[in-house]
Amino acid sequence: MISLLFAMDRNRVIGKNNDMPWHLPNDMKFFREMTTNQTIIMGRKTLESMNGPLPKRENIVLTRDADFSHPNCKVIHSIKELQKIINEQPEKEWFVIGGENIFRQTLEIADRIYMTHIDESFGGDTYFPEFNQSEWEITSEKAGTVDELNKYPHTFIQYDRKK
Repeated sequence: MISLLFAMDRNRVIGKNNDMPWHLPNDMKFFREMTTNQTIIMGRKTLESMNGPLPKRENIVLTRDADFSHPNCKVIHSIKELQKIINEQPEKEWFVIGGENIFRQTLEIADRIYMTHIDESFGGDTYFPEFNQSEWEITSEKAGTVDELNKYPHTFIQYDRKK
């Protein structure tokens, strides 16, 4: 199962200057809980934004750069290559974590979306692609707690692709 995991604002912003334009500890906690001991798939820029691979996860980097390598990541160069790896373990949940181009390439083959929707507008330069919501159903929706550390209203939404 391919799952897309991200946070976005009202305007679909997911990033700015290779970083997130918000600070939302609830979302980071959710991300950690979902991905620890799992496989995460990302583009090279996302890897660079995190200053390297995340611990306690298998890190796969999808990049067009044939010369790119990283000692603690599996590097692949195409969606076809990704699908081959996924097909070898179809019972497993694979987490695509960004960025924009990787989401664009995997949206059509994804089975699930975990979205943290932040009810605020931020400036940004990276967006989650438009998707046809009629192809998806909301299977879980939970409001996040707003407090002194989590200043923005946010909702954790799970979409599953309709069969």
